Amino acid sequence: MFESFRKFLSEVSEGDKHPARFDHGDYRLAAAALLVHAAAIDGDISDAERDKLHAVIKQQFELDEATTDELVAEATAAENEAVDLYHFTSLINRFLDEDGRRRVVEMMWEIAYADGRVDDFESNLIWRAADLLGISSRERIELGHRVANRRGAAAT
Repeated sequence: MFESFRKFLSEVSEGDKHPARFDHGDYRLAAAALLVHAAAIDGDISDAERDKLHAVIKQQFELDEATTDELVAEATAAENEAVDLYHFTSLINRFLDEDGRRRVVEMMWEIAYADGRVDDFESNLIWRAADLLGISSRERIELGHRVANRRGAAAT
């Protein structure tokens, strides 16, 4: 399954046909990289997670299909090069207010719940990212419950 996602991304970002549209200082790239990490952390990106990742990024950043594909491809590359979450969260902290940072955590929950359940790796990642983004434990848990309720899933 993960290999099919990599193939999809390589097709989307074939060669250098298009120059990178999102530079390393773009908070959208940092947020998308956190979402890619959330989708991939359990080692298996389901079709539901892949679809949700694409939909959330497209909607949140008001992008068209092609630009969404580019951002997902660039975010995947950035996430693969990253050694920790701090690079992404520090950039997000510089550009987004508390409501924006809260929305990033909520998007991470949306990705985690995409396949109907949140595993320990996903939950731990969201906890660490929320902490680095200055989102309290109470708010993080409330956001998770809100997403679970929208999806009709049991909150973790």
